[in-house]
Order: sequence, then structure tokens, then C-alpha cells
Amino acid sequence: MNEDLKVNVSGLPRDYLDAGAAGNVSAAVSSQVPGVEPEPELVVNPWDIVLCTSGTLISCENAIVVLIIFHNPSLRAPMFLLIGSLALADLLAGIGLIINFLFAYLLQSEATKLVTIGLIVASFSASVCSLLAITVDRYLSLYYALTYHSERTVTFTYVMLIMLWGTSVCLGLLPILGWNCLQDESTCSVVRPLTKNNAAILSISFLFMFALMLQLYIQICKIVMRHAHQIALQHHFLATSHYVTTRKGVSTLAIILGTFAACWMPFTLYSLIADYTYPSIYTYATLLPATYNSIINPVIYAFRNQEIQKALCLICCGCIPASLSQRAPSPSNV
Repeated sequence: MNEDLKVNVSGLPRDYLDAGAAGNVSAAVSSQVPGVEPEPELVVNPWDIVLCTSGTLISCENAIVVLIIFHNPSLRAPMFLLIGSLALADLLAGIGLIINFLFAYLLQSEATKLVTIGLIVASFSASVCSLLAITVDRYLSLYYALTYHSERTVTFTYVMLIMLWGTSVCLGLLPILGWNCLQDESTCSVVRPLTKNNAAILSISFLFMFALMLQLYIQICKIVMRHAHQIALQHHFLATSHYVTTRKGVSTLAIILGTFAACWMPFTLYSLIADYTYPSIYTYATLLPATYNSIINPVIYAFRNQEIQKALCLICCGCIPASLSQRAPSPSNV
């Protein structure tokens, strides 16, 4: 750059220099001095703004779910504990995205990078693990319907929560404890400062949990179809009624699993095949849908639940609508 400037200056016509343009020449030469160069303006990546906005929406939405479950003693069943765990994990993920934006442009340091990526990894890992735990709980509630509401189920739920949060915290601590690529950029993954091996472990773990969830939801679907058929026989329902109920249950399960796969699968597969040399736009384009899963989770798992709807109505207007209080649970709401 400096050589180009020198060439441009020395290549000016002699008569132009003699005509009194010495001041311009000296200004051009002085511009080459590092001490007088203007500071570059702070340029904000639009993708980072979108991620920060997504994090804000995630935080607000899941904070409502956490407050509802925390302030209602009646919502202490295993199902609500797991929904609360999911909402807390997504809330931390949203906060992590906001902090990542602030630190990236206001407080840049290696320590803040490690803390931020650790929080994001731990929270999103806890979110995915909570989804798996909810799937396991739904399967147990159907397969062991007679003994589900027992102390053993509550104990098992607490064990699952301790295990999933312990595992997620350990995964989040790995970059902080030294498993990062700050000293060797050639080992970086698509998400700096995570190493390629770290990203591969996270991706393979996700694929394993997705396969397990798929198998559990297939079993749940079979149980729902069998229960719907038995209820239809006991109450002498028409075959069309049984078909409609079963179809609703299968559709609900397909939406839950399909949404989860559509949000996380692109980033998971991309993390396996790509590294830091790939254009960052691909990382943003695959990571953004993964954050949308934390926006959709409260709608699927919390706000569709009648007990949470009642608690939300009590908080907002101090009453429960008659249509909500008289609504009976549907067999398709699995």
C-alpha cells in the first residue's frame, strides 16, 4: 500500500510540482506515517445483529416460561421440571448470544471469547439434552402409565436433570480449560475458538441423540395408536374418529421431530465437514436456524400445555377462561 502511494507521488508531472503543489505532496507523504492514520470505523456484521436479535427474543420468551414454572408450586411434576430445564437452557443460550455480540464489539479479549463460547456450548447442549429427557419422560408416561406417578419417577427425573446439566457444563468448560484453537489456528472449527475435534464430538453427540429421539418417538407413536384404538373400541367410536385422533397424534410427533431436525441438522452436518477456512457466511447461515429452535421450543413444549396456559392467564388477567378450564386433554397431545 505504501509503495503504491510512493509511486503515485513520484509519478506526478514536474510542472505540476513546480506550480505550487508541494503542500499536496507533503500531505500525501505525511499520510504514510502510521501515527497520523485515522482509526478505522467500527463495522458491525449484519449477521451478528440478527443473532443478537434472535438471542433477545429467545431470552424474553423463555424467561416467561421459567417465571411461570418457578412461581407456581403446582407445576412441580416431572414433566414441568423438564420443561423448566429446557426453558432455562434456552434462556441461557439467548443471554449467551447477546453477551457474544457485546463482547465481540465492546470488550475483545481471549478470556471473553472463551467464556462466551463456553456459555453458548453449555446452554445449547443442555437444551438438546433437555429435549431428549422430555422425549424419554413422554415415553415412560405412556409405557408405564400405571406406575408413572410415583416417587421413583420423580427421583429418575432429578437424576436425568443432574446428568444432563453436569454433562453440558463439562462440555462448556472444555474451551476454557484449554481445549481451544487460540494458539493454533489450523485446528479451528467453523466456530472459533472451538477446535475441529471439539465440534466433531458435539456434532456426533447430536446425531446420536437425534437417532435416540427418533426411535423413542416411533415407539410413542405406536403406543398412541394402540391406545386410541382401545379407547375407540371401549366407547364404540367410529373408525373415522379413531383415524382422526391417531392422525393428530402422528402429526404432532412429526412436527416436533421435524422442527428439531430442520433447525439443528444443517449446522451439525456443516460442522463435521467444514473448518475455519470456509467462508463465515456459511456458518452464520447454518447457525441461525439452530437458534430458532430455542424460539420454537416454548411454543411446542410450554405454551401448548393447558396447565401452563392457565398459569399464564392467571398472571396476565387474574382469571382462567371458561373455554380453557373446561377443555379436556386430547389423546393426540403427547
